[in-house]
Amino acid sequence: MTLPSELVVADIGGTHARFAIAQIESGAVARLSDIEKFKSAEHASLQIAWESYRDTIGRALPKAGAFAVAATVGAEVLYFTNSSWMVRPSQIPQKLGLDSFTLINDFGAVAHAAAHLPESEFEHVCGPDVPSAAGNGAAKVTSIVGPGTGLGVAQLLRGPDGYSVIETEGGHIDFAPCDTIDDRILAELRKEHRRVSVERIVSGQGLRHIHRIVAEMEGKPVPERSDIELWQTALAGTDAIVNAAFDRFCLCLGSVVGDIALAQGGRSV
Repeated sequence: MTLPSELVVADIGGTHARFAIAQIESGAVARLSDIEKFKSAEHASLQIAWESYRDTIGRALPKAGAFAVAATVGAEVLYFTNSSWMVRPSQIPQKLGLDSFTLINDFGAVAHAAAHLPESEFEHVCGPDVPSAAGNGAAKVTSIVGPGTGLGVAQLLRGPDGYSVIETEGGHIDFAPCDTIDDRILAELRKEHRRVSVERIVSGQGLRHIHRIVAEMEGKPVPERSDIELWQTALAGTDAIVNAAFDRFCLCLGSVVGDIALAQGGRSV
């Protein structure tokens, strides 16, 4: 297959749609240009965001594209869990003016990226500090987990002859409480959601939920803050209730990541 010299690459998530032009050399991406980010909520569809990107960079777009989407790939209609957008893959060529395109789950894309990164790009957190790549003829499994608007999960399998990626919807597994505070979080969220998945707690929205519950436990008011303001306060460490909520978020994330690594037989990236 002959690769195009350039293509549009897009990361379509629940909160943002990111676009760029990728220049292809020797079968690989050599550089990215015209990088733009749009809020998904400010556009009614992928097609409209696509046209807005074209108008923003002021040039005709390449006739090839690659899309990483926060949705399950393979259905006739892709519904985004954390966005009102829906995409019909069969209509992408007509609506976006493409001759060819690739569609992949967003964390499947992260797993492919992890497969090509050198060891120097990985940071050891805990446990045995051993290379992540396969060695001595043995295959290795890496669990790819990341909180954003939702919780992305994929699996990377590497062996002496190459690698493969398994896309999953692991962010929708049930939340398993580990102590009485987790019990309280689960009970409160169950009032709003019949089924509480880990994505409700260890994603961008999760800190807001945990903060409200911790504040109620302590009899403290819950000031109005956007998710961004809440995260900024957590990182600044200037509010005791937010600090406690952030610590709980990290504990829950560690627990979830550990469970996924146990289930997949891998380590977490």
